[in-house]
Amino acid sequence: MRSDIAGGGPRSGRRPRWIPVRPARFPVSTRVRVRTLVLTIAASAAALVTMTWSLTLGSHELSPAEVARTLVGAPAEPGHAFIVNSVRLPRALTAALVGAALAVSGAVLQALVRNPLASPDVIGVNSGAGLVVVFTLVTALPAAVVPVGAFVGATVTAFVVYALTWRSGVSGTRLVLVGIGVNAVASALTTLLIVRYPVDRVSLAVWWQAGTLHGAEWADVTVLLVGAAVLLPVVLWFTRHAAVLQFGDDAARALGVRAEQARTALLVASAGFAALAVAAAGPIGFVALISPHIARMLAGPLTGGVLLFAAGIGACMLSAADLVARHAFPIALPVGVLTAAVGAPYFLFLLARTNRAR
Repeated sequence: MRSDIAGGGPRSGRRPRWIPVRPARFPVSTRVRVRTLVLTIAASAAALVTMTWSLTLGSHELSPAEVARTLVGAPAEPGHAFIVNSVRLPRALTAALVGAALAVSGAVLQALVRNPLASPDVIGVNSGAGLVVVFTLVTALPAAVVPVGAFVGATVTAFVVYALTWRSGVSGTRLVLVGIGVNAVASALTTLLIVRYPVDRVSLAVWWQAGTLHGAEWADVTVLLVGAAVLLPVVLWFTRHAAVLQFGDDAARALGVRAEQARTALLVASAGFAALAVAAAGPIGFVALISPHIARMLAGPLTGGVLLFAAGIGACMLSAADLVARHAFPIALPVGVLTAAVGAPYFLFLLARTNRAR
């Protein structure tokens, strides 16, 4: 006889803690914690509210009703369609998608190396992607090369850091130290490119390096959506092996898990999400570090559901940061400046707490 859903059922008098998910046309099934589902919906709703609010603010303020009429194509004031559909909506969607991509990248990386301080910006993955992107900008290569170059730079950097860290396992402290070193090298090479080329070529690269959503277009949204559609199934499929990998390769093989295959797939996917974010908005820091921490604190260890919850947190966080950076100061700031100002103290707090735990 099949047992009730985990955590209780009609016979136990308790509400079920898990909801089974069985797609009708696919030979797979899974289950989602009710708490995780509720938290994911709440985070997504908060991100949606923040995005909607951002559509109303600017040099020409609009009411929520005017924004809604414009989005559905109803008759509106002249110019509203351009303001909303061509300027503000691409930026709002790019902010949410970049935040979600960074959160997923950070969550996967932290679970893979078992280090709460790991994130693509801390260990140099973002800088590696940024180095290649700056090269494409200063050499005036076609715009289509940017996301490909970012992916190559992020992936190569991730494997270099991982290879230099690996000694019968990954040491958390060693990972951070190696990552900081690789980050410094990539940043130095980026600076060399900037000072070597004429000012008219490097001005865009300098602005982009601060981490900005200014000038976001529908092309950025398209690249982010296509990239996420390719990478997210890979992450969700191999995330189920993340907990097993924490016990070592021998234990993973004993349980039928191909450790190297799973580890490589997760590392490439994490670097891919970081590359998508860097290509669209520049090297924005600390969203990938903070979002997974909040998700684990509220929903527990990494699962597919917790990963989506972290993505919702990242989307909400970067959307809110962009809103504040644009409207809370006398001049609009690059969103990367604000995330760095907030994230750096949080990183130091995590570092101190990790040291005390030892």
